[in-house]
Amino acid sequence: MTPVTASTDVEEDRLQKRVNKILETRLDAEKETLESLQDLSNFFTDNTLQNRRNLRSRIEKRSVFINGEFLKAFREVKNSLDLVITDLDTLADSVQAMKNDLESSKALTHDLIKQTNSLQEERDRLQLHKQIAEAFMARFQLNVPEHQILYGTSKDTPIVAEFFDVLDRVQNIHSECRVLMQCGYQTAAVDIMEEMTLHQEGALERLYRWTQNHCRNLENNEIGQLVCRAMGRLQDRPVLFKYVIDEYAIARRAVLVRLFIEALTEGGPGGNPKPIEMHAHDPKRYIGDMFAWLHQAIPTEKDNLTMLFKQCDKNDISEQMRNALAYIVDGVCHPLKVRVDTILTSEKDTIVLFAISNLLRFYQQIMKQVVKGGTLEQCLTDLQKSSEEIYLNSLASQVKHILQRPAGSAVEPPQRDLVPPASLGRLLNLLKEILSVATMVDGRQSDITKIVSCVIDPLLQSVQESASHLPTVDMSVYLLNCIYHMQSTLAVYEYMDERVERLQAQSEAQIDTLTSEQASSLVANLQLGPIYTILQTNQSQIESNLLKIFMNKMDAFLQMPDVLLLPQIQLIMSSSHRSAVQKRSFNVIVAIYKQIYERVHDPANGFDHPEAIFSKTPDQVSKILAI
Repeated sequence: MTPVTASTDVEEDRLQKRVNKILETRLDAEKETLESLQDLSNFFTDNTLQNRRNLRSRIEKRSVFINGEFLKAFREVKNSLDLVITDLDTLADSVQAMKNDLESSKALTHDLIKQTNSLQEERDRLQLHKQIAEAFMARFQLNVPEHQILYGTSKDTPIVAEFFDVLDRVQNIHSECRVLMQCGYQTAAVDIMEEMTLHQEGALERLYRWTQNHCRNLENNEIGQLVCRAMGRLQDRPVLFKYVIDEYAIARRAVLVRLFIEALTEGGPGGNPKPIEMHAHDPKRYIGDMFAWLHQAIPTEKDNLTMLFKQCDKNDISEQMRNALAYIVDGVCHPLKVRVDTILTSEKDTIVLFAISNLLRFYQQIMKQVVKGGTLEQCLTDLQKSSEEIYLNSLASQVKHILQRPAGSAVEPPQRDLVPPASLGRLLNLLKEILSVATMVDGRQSDITKIVSCVIDPLLQSVQESASHLPTVDMSVYLLNCIYHMQSTLAVYEYMDERVERLQAQSEAQIDTLTSEQASSLVANLQLGPIYTILQTNQSQIESNLLKIFMNKMDAFLQMPDVLLLPQIQLIMSSSHRSAVQKRSFNVIVAIYKQIYERVHDPANGFDHPEAIFSKTPDQVSKILAI
């Protein structure tokens, strides 16, 4: 192989490698290559041999042209930058000159600045003092609007709700001054406390005048919230508080009396309800309507007082409230007492008087629960006592009139049938009517006891006087009938146990008398006198004739026991009383019969065949007589 051939092979290999390299190159991954080719396409348009040979020179010329353009543009930038540097140098010179001038001025104005700073600090300090003083004044002094609210802009300025807020503030300032004193400001605290005390006294004086005037003009019980708050504040001033209460009580007393008189004479609005005095012809309704009106009006006054003292300490004013209410209602005592006394003195019906007395007692107890003390309580007590005396006197007079005969005889003679007299029935009916009016109030027992005593005691005395002219048996039957009638009437009423027991004791005494008389009559009719005498003298022998006569009469008596009863026994009204007299008298006969029976059957007495004498044993006799 020749060198030429070898050289040619080398070139071909090199060329082949370049071609392969170019073919293997990925143009889409070579961004710079793509940009270069893109730029090359702008001036390399024709792919000719001449152009390929001149490609390098053209690229170099283009590079020289671009660099020339860049140099031209950069020269303009340099010129502009030189101008900026020149301006900065000028500005630095000016700043340095100003700095020099400032240093010179600062040296010249140092004292002025120092003085200005001192004055600024003084101003800040005074400003702080001003703020402290303003805060102190705002906390410990009243401002102009508060002062006007507290004292009013004129004499007739009314109290408003804000008044109490300002008064609270005055009290709070006064209290906070104690803290101020503890902080070492004694002089200022004392001065402020004195000033607040004057404000407080002046405000309370104005509040007192306003409240007093308001209470003086209360016509319709319009007690507002401000008045209640005013009373709560005035409670700390007992003297002023009492004056206001007195003024209120005087005003309400006059209003209550006026309303009471209007209710009596004019009635309600438009005549409904009608005037109370239109019913003066009906005493019970007339008095009842008056007390019913008071019963409605007085609790209203109490409620108004409670409202007035709503914001006060109730424990401290209970007595003042009670006294004020008593004073208010005392005004109606005179017109009420005059009218009630007129009714009591003019009324003659005992039952009506008793009903009025019960009515007075009833309302007396009710009023006592609402109003304690005062003239009204005493007035009601006096009226009740007066009514009790009047109706008892009227009842005593009526009883005396009924028991007295028209002819003037003080005793009504008993009738032949020994029944109670008509006066007894009339009085007991009167007693029933009176007791039916008794109400369930305290003192009812006392009323019933007094009424019964007023009727029964003279009635018993009259009956006993009337019976004193009768024989013993008639007197006992008559008294027993009268007492039985009284006892039957009283037994249905309460509180009458003692009185019924006393009447029962009197009845037992009359039954014992009748028993004794009936037994004596039976002894005489059965001719037991001689035999009873023998038994009393303890003689052993009894004549056969006497025994025979006794047994004959005894057999007849056992067949018809009622035949030997006294005629007056049948006039006894009570069947139990008749049975008691009969049973007790028969017991006497059976006891005597038993003594005779035992004497005859005693072998020591020597009676032969005693069974022939006595055909019946004492038990058989007792059974026959139903003892």
